[in-house]
Amino acid sequence: MTAEGTPPPRRRAGRGRNTDGPVPLAEVLGLVSERIGVAGPDVLGAVFGRWEELVGPTMASHVRPVRLRDATLVVSADHPAWATQVRHLASEILAKVASACPPGRAPERLEVRVHS
Repeated sequence: MTAEGTPPPRRRAGRGRNTDGPVPLAEVLGLVSERIGVAGPDVLGAVFGRWEELVGPTMASHVRPVRLRDATLVVSADHPAWATQVRHLASEILAKVASACPPGRAPERLEVRVHS
């Protein structure tokens, strides 16, 4: 209730849905990520949270995901030789990442950068 004794105005929570209560964080993150063109929390969790499992501990110690936007996964390699290896294995890496992502939501391209 407001100071005047009337109920507060209803909030709009994405997609025209009204709500008077809290909105789950995952739902809000999903809406925000959709609006700004980045992967949703489910895809980010699948890629960033399972990176070592997807590419193996050796590669994960030299190559890490840094961004996922507009269906492009950007990874950073700590040496040019690792960047070359990732480029050579790009289709295999993307297939493994796709297996961890919800259907139709996996990145389609892999971009490799070298940072020491």
